[in-house]
Amino acid sequence: MSRQHARPILLAVGSTTGIALPTRQAVSELDIQFLVQAHPECLPIGEIDTAFLDPVPICMELATPAGPIDNFMVTARGLPVLVECKLWRNPQARREVVGQVLDYAKELSRWTSADIDREVRRRGVPSLIEAVRAVHPDVDEADFNDALTRNLSRGRCLLLIVGDGIREGVEAIFEHLRDQAALQFSLGLVEMPIHILPDGSQLVLPRVLARTSVEVRRVIELPPGMTLGSEAADGPDGTGTIEEALPNPERLAFWKAYLAALNLDDAEQPVPGLARMGWLRFFLPVADKKCWIVVYRDAALQTTGLYLVGTGTGVGSKVGSSLVARSDEIRLLLGGAADLKKSTDGTPYLFETAHFPGLDTPEGRAHATTWLAERTNHWINVLRPLVRSIAADIADIQH
Repeated sequence: MSRQHARPILLAVGSTTGIALPTRQAVSELDIQFLVQAHPECLPIGEIDTAFLDPVPICMELATPAGPIDNFMVTARGLPVLVECKLWRNPQARREVVGQVLDYAKELSRWTSADIDREVRRRGVPSLIEAVRAVHPDVDEADFNDALTRNLSRGRCLLLIVGDGIREGVEAIFEHLRDQAALQFSLGLVEMPIHILPDGSQLVLPRVLARTSVEVRRVIELPPGMTLGSEAADGPDGTGTIEEALPNPERLAFWKAYLAALNLDDAEQPVPGLARMGWLRFFLPVADKKCWIVVYRDAALQTTGLYLVGTGTGVGSKVGSSLVARSDEIRLLLGGAADLKKSTDGTPYLFETAHFPGLDTPEGRAHATTWLAERTNHWINVLRPLVRSIAADIADIQH
């Protein structure tokens, strides 16, 4: 059943009669796009999902493999907002628009903040982080990029379908979508009719017609062999502890020092943002993003180190298995310090660690972060070309 709304009435001061405001005719999808881009506050986001309030409009027509996103926005906390503008009088748009925004979300789940930054630059935006800081100057770049990448990978975004005026049948499509239990994002259907005031000004009356009720799952991803306990998780070899993602100033100081010391020879290697955990990941060039180097610190054992993960059932797992099979060769390339161990579930992995007494002191932290930064660069120099070559060989076999 479609919704019906009465025409707005303007009651002027001192007048005994009201003026019915006519609806603006001949509104195009581009008109709606420009309106949303210039005035994101017109979107009734607070009625859909308050986590996405105050998004910063970044660009229009953001290119993705699923097609261009009409309006791309992002919050200061790294939460993406995707807007698709449609004229509801177009029957084809009514049938296809929901599938279209779902395709956008699926494609972006494979992206990182670096991918977003690259594409917005192509749309004439000099820098994603600077665009955000123009509105929220206190945003930390590392935290923002880390959060954006994490939210993209989890599909945590707000999808808005914005139309000029609702037509019968659109809400039925949306109601059917509510039954899809696998949704990991918020989705809203917004009507945005534009009315003309007597002086020619325009009055926009946005209305939320329907929205999803999304359960946001809190996920902590742990490398192979780790299990989450009440206070800490098992280390990669089944002993010791890897700290949980809890606020810890000393831990943040460690990762800030590490990132400051890190100087990678490989300019194409993505660098993760500031870690709030006891570990962070360097993704290697595998299509399914299931192969990475973990760098970690263990405050309880006063150690820090690196290990290689290839997980899942696809290319990442095959690459990891191939590297393990060549572990003797790779250990020599890594300088002989790396070892081959097994996690608690029996999965073999390459591992290197070092002990630093006084890890929680400034001097100990300096020694540990310098060593870890140097070893990270060496591991990437050795493993990244090997991973790229092995992944290419696997792709050739599959095709």
